[in-house]
Amino acid sequence: MVEHTGETKNERLTRNVSELLQELRVAQAGVQILFGFLLTVVFTDEFHEASGFEKAVHLTAVLLTVCSTVLLTAPAAWHRLLFRTGNRERILTYGNRSVLIGLGCLAAAITTTVALIAKVVFGPIAMAILGVVSAALFVGLWFVVPRLIDGNGG
Repeated sequence: MVEHTGETKNERLTRNVSELLQELRVAQAGVQILFGFLLTVVFTDEFHEASGFEKAVHLTAVLLTVCSTVLLTAPAAWHRLLFRTGNRERILTYGNRSVLIGLGCLAAAITTTVALIAKVVFGPIAMAILGVVSAALFVGLWFVVPRLIDGNGG
């Protein structure tokens, strides 16, 4: 169904870019909290006693968080650098892709962090179970449900 808002193409693009940037503010808060948590862990005595596997999983979570930060902030940087060039449509197209990949990295970073915490606290079986449950929640609620709402997934 085509929605008629009475906007010109330029007004619609301006609104869409604005909405994208607003959505990024929400996602970025979660990334910042996670990143801060992951950075502080390194400076604890317990971290220095962690196994090589645990340190590798932690570093993976940090790198996924960095990727998420870069991908989720890129559209704001592009908008700031290009807003007067008449490229709103391209900013929106590439920005949407960047945000979707960034959200995927954020979901992977949080899932990895939950799995690591489960491993340290309860062991490898808990790590596997909670890692799979976390990943399933993200995939289901962030990517499957929107397709169902849209009517293209079911």
